[in-house]
Amino acid sequence: MSYLEHTVKYVPTGPRKLFYLNWPITLLLIAVACLGFLMLYSVAGGSYSPWAEPQMKRFGLGLFLMVFVAMVPIYFWRNVALVAYLGTLVLLVLVPIIGDVGMGAQRWIDLGFMRLQPSELMKITLVMFLAAYYDWLPMAKISHPLWVGLPVLMILIPTAMVLQQPDLGTSILLLLGGGTVMYIAGVHWAYFAAVIAAGVGLVVAVFQSRGTDWQLLNDYQYRRIDTFLDPAADPLNAGYHITQSKIALGSGGWTGRGYMQGTQSRLNFLPEKHTDFIFTTLAEEFGFLGAISLLGLYALIIFFCIITALSNSNRFAALLTLGVATTFFLFFAVNMSMVMGLIPVVGVPLPLVSYGGSAMLVLMAAFGLVQSAHVHKPR
Repeated sequence: MSYLEHTVKYVPTGPRKLFYLNWPITLLLIAVACLGFLMLYSVAGGSYSPWAEPQMKRFGLGLFLMVFVAMVPIYFWRNVALVAYLGTLVLLVLVPIIGDVGMGAQRWIDLGFMRLQPSELMKITLVMFLAAYYDWLPMAKISHPLWVGLPVLMILIPTAMVLQQPDLGTSILLLLGGGTVMYIAGVHWAYFAAVIAAGVGLVVAVFQSRGTDWQLLNDYQYRRIDTFLDPAADPLNAGYHITQSKIALGSGGWTGRGYMQGTQSRLNFLPEKHTDFIFTTLAEEFGFLGAISLLGLYALIIFFCIITALSNSNRFAALLTLGVATTFFLFFAVNMSMVMGLIPVVGVPLPLVSYGGSAMLVLMAAFGLVQSAHVHKPR
């Protein structure tokens, strides 16, 4: 017998589980959230209301939720993955029927004590389902067309439903997050190459069809593309948001104007300064060094997620951890790219920094799943 076969594996039980939490990830999450509190206090003009105080309470609740989820054995989350996915799908069906409308979109369900955004929940339950699916599926079948088709369908259904709300940003995150889990699980690269090639072909066809009888988009949609490519062409209307965002980013310089000294946010030139565009407020007040520090904290969270996934022999736990890490990465990568003008504005919040309830609680529950995978791995 080998040495490993003689080794007794230990899995913590009871209150001991608290000592086996991934404390580096926990402390990094707290650090990012505290930075978010500072920024929300700043954009409110030096006041805890209306954004900083509620955000603190939500993070406290989210921290409790993370620990609670972490204490539940990882096999339980594997067993309920399909139920969680289907339940979230039902909530998405209910959104156009009983959902609340806000800012021209119908995305929320009023639960009385809070407004739940099911599309945020779908980002995590989709990852749970895909991780459980590929844990169940034999390795020999992973790239078979029949077994590739099912997860693709399970990704496209909620994506189409979210796109109807309309919520382009979340739809993109669902597609990219689900596709990444499939790639990590071992689906052959040729499938992804075909999708990328088809996407490039579609983009070329969209531009080539402009002004022809077979034009693929409406005129206003082409105008949005024009605004993304050249915001200065309409700086007071369609290009206003991104123009002001770039001014704020540039005015921060290396070290920033100083805490609560940002002119773009203080004088209300910056739109949605407490949600989608809060990163530009941070960059204006703390400069390049402050922005890169936040990016460093995010990178460390991703790093520790990858380390704990690679050290876990449980396939479901490893895939789930990497899936959550990917979703988290897409959150801040899309938001930062959006406010810098690298991609169109799609309305994705900056994780743990932007003001918001559903996104905060769902993200903390997701990291609870990462913690559960870490706590319950054999040692």
